[in-house]
Amino acid sequence: MEYYIQLSFNNRSEYMYFPVTPESIEFSDAGDGSTFNVSALGEINVIKSPKLREVSFSGIFPADYSPYHLNYDASHPAVQKEYYRDPYEYVKKIIRWMQTGRPVRLFFSSARYTINMAVSIESFDWKESAGTVGDIQYDIKLKQFIFYAAKKVVPLKDNKDTAASKTKTKASRPNEKIQAKTVTLKAGDSLWSVAKAHLGDGSRWKELQKLNGIKDAQLKKLPIGLVIKLP
Repeated sequence: MEYYIQLSFNNRSEYMYFPVTPESIEFSDAGDGSTFNVSALGEINVIKSPKLREVSFSGIFPADYSPYHLNYDASHPAVQKEYYRDPYEYVKKIIRWMQTGRPVRLFFSSARYTINMAVSIESFDWKESAGTVGDIQYDIKLKQFIFYAAKKVVPLKDNKDTAASKTKTKASRPNEKIQAKTVTLKAGDSLWSVAKAHLGDGSRWKELQKLNGIKDAQLKKLPIGLVIKLP
């Protein structure tokens, strides 16, 4: 499986791949225990739920895609459109997502490990340095996001007309949808990009072609709005 990092926003109505693989990506998992001194026992540790996972990495958004920069073959027009942008487009998109106050989704894939989780963008620092004209260097920190919702409390009268009351609660749905089993094609989409984003492997596009009964002659002219079934 290929190594890549993707951020998506609003149930993947917008998404971006980091075009250059960072040298390292750091994950931080910590507990949240408390210690107390108890008579005759001494110090004890009370284990609580773990803290939210934190993820951080640094890299560049290059102005020119030299061979040593590439995760994918940038000579292919479809790959260029899917993965490579002007460096300031990446910066503007990340800042805009931060300013909405809503979570994004991190998808990290390597040969041994895969992570798919909602995160908040805690910080995003970037700069353009002399000597690397046009390249944007960045540092980004993410924190795991847990969806929650306020509960509606409805007071009910007691059968015996006592002063006490009972309540019932109704949980609201989280603001992120369960991943659908279909995908609607947008401008620039291809079976390869759909397989990459939703199945984790672009080479599985032939499965989508067979499942949806798409002929070879139709591959280069897939209509916008076509609904693609996922396996």
